[in-house]
Amino acid sequence: MLKLTKKADYGLIALKFLAEHPETHASSAKDIADAYGIPAQLLAKILQQLTKAGLLKSSAGMNGGYLLSREARAISAYEVILAIDGPFFITSCTKGAKGCELTPSCTIKEPLARVNETIAGVLKSISIQDLAEHEQAPGHAHQAQALISLTL
Repeated sequence: MLKLTKKADYGLIALKFLAEHPETHASSAKDIADAYGIPAQLLAKILQQLTKAGLLKSSAGMNGGYLLSREARAISAYEVILAIDGPFFITSCTKGAKGCELTPSCTIKEPLARVNETIAGVLKSISIQDLAEHEQAPGHAHQAQALISLTL
């Protein structure tokens, strides 16, 4: 079964939280962790990864915390997952140049590579804004969630 890691789940949740609270000052890892019952230390590490990847801006100090580095609609779920887990593959044979002893007779490598590309395409089409709007209004966000559920 293809499944996102908990770290990727937490990263998506954190960015969704920040998208839902754009009017407030920067949110701390503790604010986000408390809102969703996520381990604060783990979330802090994830937020640091997302900052290094350029998806978040961080500031230190009394009013410090995290903000989205761009508009929520300009950040895709794929970018978040890639920043946390790196590239994903549904099978090891699509991981690059390493050959498999079955390569000359394999009939599934290309179809599985297309499935992998389709999943990546769906994740690229889902913005953090879509996730934030999911509970508020049906539409594209609802369709995107359904596509993820069916695809994964």
